[in-house]
Amino acid sequence: MAAANNAVLDPLQALSAALAVPANSPEQAALLTSLRDTLEKQQDRIPILCTALITTISGAGDSLLKRWVLNLLHFGLARSSLSIEKRTQLAAQSLDVLAGVLHDPSSATLKIVIQCFATVYPLLFRLYCSNRSLRQQWETLSKAKSQILDLTWNEHTATGIRLVAQKFTQRVILVQTRGFSDPRLQNKADPNLALCPSDHPFISASQLEMESTKLLERVIALFFGSRNVNILSAIVNSWSSLAKLRPALVPVIITALGTWHPRHLEGLPASSVKSVEKVIRILLIHISRGPNGAGHAHQIQEALQKQVVRMEQAVHDEKNRREAAASETNRKRQLSNTDIGQGQGQADVKRVKLEHPSNTSDPLADFLANFDFSALPVGLVADLVIANLQLLSEQVLNSAIETFRQTHPRVMPTVVPATAPATTSVQATAYSATSVAPIPSVPSIPGTAPSLIIKEEPIDPLQMDIDEDDIEYEPDRLNDQLEVHSYAPFYFHILIMHDQPLTLVNFQLPPPRRLSDADREVVVRHAITRIRVGAEELVPSVEIPGQKAHVGLPPSDMWMLLLVRMVTRVSGYSRLDDEAGLKAEVVEKLVDRRNQDTRETLYNYVIEDFCARTRLATLWLNEEWYNDRIRRKLDSNWEPQYEIWLQKIMEAHGEQPNAKDRTFSQFLLDLPYLPDSILAILREFCTDPERTQIGFLTLREFVALRPPLRAQAVEILLELTTHPSKAIRTPAINTVKRWVPDMQPMDGLVRTFSLRLLRRLQKRTLSDIKPGQAETSDEDVEDGQLPQEEILQTMYLPEEITLPADKAQVLQHVELTFALSVRVPDLLDEIFAAYGQMDTSVQEAIQDLITALIRSLGPTHGKLLTLLRTFPPGAETLALRVLTIFTDGGRPSSTIVALVKSLITERDLDARFLIPIIAEMDKADILRHLPRIVSMLNGQPEPKNLVRSVFGAIVTTPPQTFGSVTSNLPRVRQSELLTPAELMVVLHESEKEIGLNSAKEAISICFSMTDVFRSEILAVVMQQIMDEPVIPTLFMRTVIQSVQTYKSLVGFVSTTLLSRLITKKIWTNESLWKGFIHCAKAIAPASFGALLQLPKDQLREIVDKQPGLKTGLREFLIKKAAGNKARVANYLEIFGDGEKPPTPMDVSPPPA
Repeated sequence: MAAANNAVLDPLQALSAALAVPANSPEQAALLTSLRDTLEKQQDRIPILCTALITTISGAGDSLLKRWVLNLLHFGLARSSLSIEKRTQLAAQSLDVLAGVLHDPSSATLKIVIQCFATVYPLLFRLYCSNRSLRQQWETLSKAKSQILDLTWNEHTATGIRLVAQKFTQRVILVQTRGFSDPRLQNKADPNLALCPSDHPFISASQLEMESTKLLERVIALFFGSRNVNILSAIVNSWSSLAKLRPALVPVIITALGTWHPRHLEGLPASSVKSVEKVIRILLIHISRGPNGAGHAHQIQEALQKQVVRMEQAVHDEKNRREAAASETNRKRQLSNTDIGQGQGQADVKRVKLEHPSNTSDPLADFLANFDFSALPVGLVADLVIANLQLLSEQVLNSAIETFRQTHPRVMPTVVPATAPATTSVQATAYSATSVAPIPSVPSIPGTAPSLIIKEEPIDPLQMDIDEDDIEYEPDRLNDQLEVHSYAPFYFHILIMHDQPLTLVNFQLPPPRRLSDADREVVVRHAITRIRVGAEELVPSVEIPGQKAHVGLPPSDMWMLLLVRMVTRVSGYSRLDDEAGLKAEVVEKLVDRRNQDTRETLYNYVIEDFCARTRLATLWLNEEWYNDRIRRKLDSNWEPQYEIWLQKIMEAHGEQPNAKDRTFSQFLLDLPYLPDSILAILREFCTDPERTQIGFLTLREFVALRPPLRAQAVEILLELTTHPSKAIRTPAINTVKRWVPDMQPMDGLVRTFSLRLLRRLQKRTLSDIKPGQAETSDEDVEDGQLPQEEILQTMYLPEEITLPADKAQVLQHVELTFALSVRVPDLLDEIFAAYGQMDTSVQEAIQDLITALIRSLGPTHGKLLTLLRTFPPGAETLALRVLTIFTDGGRPSSTIVALVKSLITERDLDARFLIPIIAEMDKADILRHLPRIVSMLNGQPEPKNLVRSVFGAIVTTPPQTFGSVTSNLPRVRQSELLTPAELMVVLHESEKEIGLNSAKEAISICFSMTDVFRSEILAVVMQQIMDEPVIPTLFMRTVIQSVQTYKSLVGFVSTTLLSRLITKKIWTNESLWKGFIHCAKAIAPASFGALLQLPKDQLREIVDKQPGLKTGLREFLIKKAAGNKARVANYLEIFGDGEKPPTPMDVSPPPA
């Protein structure tokens, strides 16, 4: 009932039903079996059930449910289609339980648990390598690993458990060795030591690698010393994965297999030794056919030849041993029979009168006489007969045959006279081991002797050929007289004895009947099928090492040659068609149609599985090409079939591409001729994302292996390097790049093409030549410019570069050259030389695109450093870009700093060259070159950002305690950098060299850096400038900007700075005097005290120019000098225009 409902029951319901019935009962077994079938169809339920049930088996005794859960867990871990993440989670949840079950006394349970650990260990190793907090789980796993490895080496462990432990050991070796270093070959399903970081807190990669090396050594030692055939086979089978996934271990494995010798297996049955030899042979052949065995072919071949000699010697020794054993057995048997015979003779003499005939018989003889041997299989009977014959010596066998002949005389056949009736028979008796049967009567043969008895020699059945009884020879003369065809071999023997002639006299085959089109198709199809099936008999069952290669096609492939020649080499006109009255033209059309149908059938067969039938396709098209040449000589109108069917195969294969299959390129290489249309199809393959790899691989093989097609293939690949799509352009560049610089002539072709691409980006000065003007000679063309007719053009590039240039179009032109420059640094000279002849928009694009190349070469690249010293005129911006890339994100090296310093000294370069290295100069150099850098400021954002970065690099940030009067801290460290105050002072002192506008912008940049230029810094700056004998023009502007930025500086400026400026007679400098007036107004009324220190003329000038200060100054004066009426009167003349001064009662008190 449960079996009927398992298709509709939910797995959880089915599990509940299985748990509800009695444990270990047949009902429970049936329900669990049905549940297992359901779970294999619904594998996403397996983790849920295993997680719920795995805890129930911990500590439980042996039971049906326990074994079922463990088997399900093993299926989910090792053989299910669950993702790696789900299997890893299931392994982590089951680890503790599985580790506990390792101590289970049941061998069956222990085997399943070890099989589970063979999958758990790789999964959890990957997890623990990436998760650094699972130390305890790793220790549990390591402890379980040690327990299983101990079972591997313990000779007292049961063989079945040792076998699964050996498999676990192989997995440990795989995990604890490093896999492929190439990221493209790394397999996610192959966790290995490369996943473990060197700084892992609890997994030591070096210790694990050392452990795996010792494990492999112990496995090899066990391989050379164990007498257990099953263990040896398991070890050899486990090395297959090692040889495939760990190429570094292939030499070790081949050496072990080649030096192994079965001398330590003496005493074991020959069949056991042979089984081990066979497993070793299979693995060696498997490695030789894999990618990792190509470099060890000679060593493998030598090992296989040694093994053949060893196995032949073993067969010979075994045969001698059996013969010796049989001889010894027969000797003992003869001695025993002699003793028994003598004793029996004496007994007969004594009891001659008392003995009566006995009716008793041998029970064994009676049993064998009544046994029906026909009920046994033929193979078993033959084996029994051969085994018994091998035990008999030749002397005993001859004696037995002679005894049988004497006790069973044979009746020889006779031949009666010719006058006897036809019904007269010759009786012959045929004997077998169990019966005697007469041969039916046969007719007499005319012309024979009247009474001749033929004496037939006895035939040794062991020396008869197997197929001798199947030989039939039926001449027409005998067929006329014989009615029973099954006795032809007997008559043939008689004819041989009578020396009768067997020639065919006046024999003529009857004409074949004419077949319809349908019948002809059936006959052809049957013939093709028989040819194909019959070819399988020519395939050798065992590969013979060292066998010489066949000349031409091997016997196993001859069916292909027969098949394709049935298609290609067909004569159109036959005698039957002539007799039927058909015209030759009609017959030719019919034959062509039939041939096309046959070709279509062959084409469909090839395309159905092209990879497996490539050899057939190659042979077919080669025959078509040869047939076309023959037919074209006979008929000039012959339509070539080769190109038609080749193009069909190309198009069909393109619809179902396999990017990893190399058979397609090999197929094309083996063809005798490839028309231009095929190369066009390959170009289309390269531009199709699904067939890109096939197209590029095939064209690359053409270049390397088909010299006649080399130029065309290279041209296609080079043009594809300019394709607009990066997905197509990149593989094309990678393909041609491998030929540079070592492979000729491809190297020269690729370099020339890349340089011509660069020339396309240069300005074309000859394009403006007027019609009729004489052509300019090569000497008149400037460097880096080409005549118009030599400009390169591909189908993927525009005829002209539109300006301003698009960066994507520029990349189509320069990406190949950039890629080649890594291999050929001299191409950098060409890039710099062509750069100066390009439009500004093209140059800007190249500056951006060259970044990746420069970073890959690095700041120590000798060619780049040389170019920075000697770059041609016009390439300054490119050299500056290279320098910027070198210093971007890091400090420039001393070599680059020295190089730029020498360039600045020797060549009149832009100040931008100083920016990347300015921070690495000493203070004197900084002060000398800083004005030149600041002079770049022109109001644009880019120079402003550059100068800001320079200021940030050359100025030290002052400490927070800077300016504190009570500080015993050490002074700011003396370095080669500038202090903020020094920078501000330099900007003022160099204002003429820099330019007032640029200096103003630079000072504004400083004010924007508020974290550096704080109020106390600005106070120090103003104080230092005031101490200078000549005050800079921009000083008052800086003072005004300071008090506007920091209000705390108003007191310092009003009480100290303005007073000192008055003492310096600032009014003598017109620009400074204007700034003084604006500053006084900006900080009024704080500036009134300082203004009253001015002479009357200057004060009157200020009041006249800033009337808004008059009232404030008058009020300030009245408050300040209320008791000094004379002084007030002197200033009232300036402020009040003769008005009466207000009384103190009218003036409000000054603010506190």
